[in-house]
Amino acid sequence: MKKKKIASDSISEAPITKKKKLNPKVSEEPDSLVSEVSEVPDSAVSKDDGQNSLDLEDLSPEERRVLERKLKKERKKEKKRLEKEQGIIEEKNEDPSKPSAAKLALQYLKSWSKKHSEWKFQKTRQTWLLMNMYDEEKVPDKYFRILLKYLDGLKGSARETTIQKAEAYMKECDSAETQEEADSKKTERVREVLQLLS
Repeated sequence: MKKKKIASDSISEAPITKKKKLNPKVSEEPDSLVSEVSEVPDSAVSKDDGQNSLDLEDLSPEERRVLERKLKKERKKEKKRLEKEQGIIEEKNEDPSKPSAAKLALQYLKSWSKKHSEWKFQKTRQTWLLMNMYDEEKVPDKYFRILLKYLDGLKGSARETTIQKAEAYMKECDSAETQEEADSKKTERVREVLQLLS
């Protein structure tokens, strides 16, 4: 028993040190790279702020990197907030020189019909066409006729999935109470696809 008591006494006598938190302070000006770091103990708030100044040199490299990241993030956030208040932030506009997914998919379909020898399969274009083929705004009638020919050669899981989706849409249209609820043009396109693939 005495040995255990001695061991516990030696453990309790070891000094316990508390880690101190580093609180970064960013200056009011967002462009300013000047920052202060104050050290605040967990237990109490210091009465004298001047004594709590800490040089970046006293920090370990890891602590310095963490602190720099925090300061950079805060500066960026502050700058963004000020720009927003001044109305400087511009909305991100899409690059006008970059064609839209719809345009690329329709070009892909046109290439398939006109220059079949130069045409190359592109999964993303096919997926876009299959997802949007019932929407006459995205796939106009002249392209839908080409798409039906393209679908005739559809194989594998793409064909099965297309049939399943078309059948599900037809069931949805049949359960609709009025014909107005079901888009008649879309329903017509679904029927054509089902007739072709079934």
